[in-house]
Amino acid sequence: MEGGHALRAVVGDVFFRASDDQLPFMATIAAIFEWWVRAWGHVRAELLVPLLRAAVVMCMVMSVIVLAEKVFLGTVSSVMKLLRRRPGRMYRCDPIARPDEEGAGSEAYPMVLVQIPMYNEKEVYQLSIGAACRLTWPVDRLIVQVLDDSTDAVIKELVKSECERWAGEGVNIKYETRKDRAGYKAGNLKEGMRHAYVRGCEFVAMFDADFQPAPDFLVKTIPFLVHNPSLALVQTRWKFVNANDCLLTRMQEMSMDYHFKVEQEAGSSLCNFFGYNGTAGVWRTEAIVESGGWEDRTTAEDMDLALRAGLLGWEFVYVGSIKVKSELPSTLKAYRSQQHRWSCGPALLFRKMFWQILAAKKVSIWKKMYMIYDFFIARRIVGTFFTLFFFSILIPLIILFPEAQIPVWELICIPTAIILLNSVGTPRSIHLIILWVLFENVMALHRFKAILIGFFEADRANEWIVTQKLGNLQKLKSIGSFTRNGRFKDRFHCLEIVIGMFLQVSACFDYIYRDDYFYLFVLPQSIMYFAIGFQFIGLSVSED
Repeated sequence: MEGGHALRAVVGDVFFRASDDQLPFMATIAAIFEWWVRAWGHVRAELLVPLLRAAVVMCMVMSVIVLAEKVFLGTVSSVMKLLRRRPGRMYRCDPIARPDEEGAGSEAYPMVLVQIPMYNEKEVYQLSIGAACRLTWPVDRLIVQVLDDSTDAVIKELVKSECERWAGEGVNIKYETRKDRAGYKAGNLKEGMRHAYVRGCEFVAMFDADFQPAPDFLVKTIPFLVHNPSLALVQTRWKFVNANDCLLTRMQEMSMDYHFKVEQEAGSSLCNFFGYNGTAGVWRTEAIVESGGWEDRTTAEDMDLALRAGLLGWEFVYVGSIKVKSELPSTLKAYRSQQHRWSCGPALLFRKMFWQILAAKKVSIWKKMYMIYDFFIARRIVGTFFTLFFFSILIPLIILFPEAQIPVWELICIPTAIILLNSVGTPRSIHLIILWVLFENVMALHRFKAILIGFFEADRANEWIVTQKLGNLQKLKSIGSFTRNGRFKDRFHCLEIVIGMFLQVSACFDYIYRDDYFYLFVLPQSIMYFAIGFQFIGLSVSED
């Protein structure tokens, strides 16, 4: 209210200096101003401050939910490691037969289909096709299926020629196309499963175009499915070949390593359920068919299939010791489009399958609770909203409204604990943890927008933009070298820039007029917003 008294003094001084004929007008202005000051004081005291205090309490609850989820999953994955409860000990996975063993006929091996869906993958198509064709498995028991949705005629011809080259070397490889891209990846995979030669395949391994499985991939994964009839899926871990390309890929590596080492490990150990990652996994064909096959109703077709299979009682196993080489998005544009798809799809899927999960009769209440609360609500919805609202909205507002206070334990203790729990996935990047936190706080804005779009099934709810892969592309340029043809919205992200300005103003106000240290939180966050808003993170690729 001190500001209001100062403004009244200024208005009073102006009123005193006014001439007689100006007095009626100035009196009206003074009355209006006085009413405005009183109204603002009333709104501030009776509405805004109580709302902020309620927001602080809400963030307390959400921070405890996020921390509890991190502690729970971290404890489960740690206990599994301490007890050495590896998948190889929990499930029978004896070798089917040794390929070099004398007298071991190929009939001992099940028929396996390897699917490689792709779309204009000029930079990486040779890598994935070559890796699939080098898999150690009897030639007459393996079918490699390249599902090419490319719209570029030149790229289609290149992919077709590569398939013909491997066919000439004796590999049973099928090159398949379709008339349009209906259903995108899900539609492509569904169409691939309709071919007559697929009916005899007991298992289906899937790899995106940038994935390069080791030759012994099938030898290590198929035995889990052969010896354990209740298993529907064997998911393996991703290993990133370009993690050291730039700061963007290093921070992605930190997030993905935590996802695999903690979230997937815990889900597999707790209730034999987790979200299928869409690639680097092997499915039992029977489970795919029984679950209704691929659905294109969301952009999370992999999670959709996993949920439906899980609700039918099928079990999954995550084998982290098997790693498949892959590529992280190196450009901010590619990463943002990927994160939009990964956030929008699950939100829409949650809306569509919530009641189906509750009504499922073949799974336990514990598994239902894990699917709804941990898998969707705590991890994806509450975690994303808390990260965005607390660090980018609530803290700067508290600077402007000091009547509301944030407890020290909520401001420092809980965020620090959450940060440390997230850092266990990639110890080599511990020195980047602060930058990673700032980056994740900014990306929470983009992810939460996508969650809202998906949950309310807005226009972009089913938007599918294939993540750009660079492979061995040598046209990498330093960030800042934007192409001349780039559109404004592709070069700048206005919402991030606006929030960055809001945070910067709040930080300056706190430093000049307040006696606390909120600016130490807010100023670095504003810089990261500007870095993403102006695309100073990631690589820039020339389109020439």
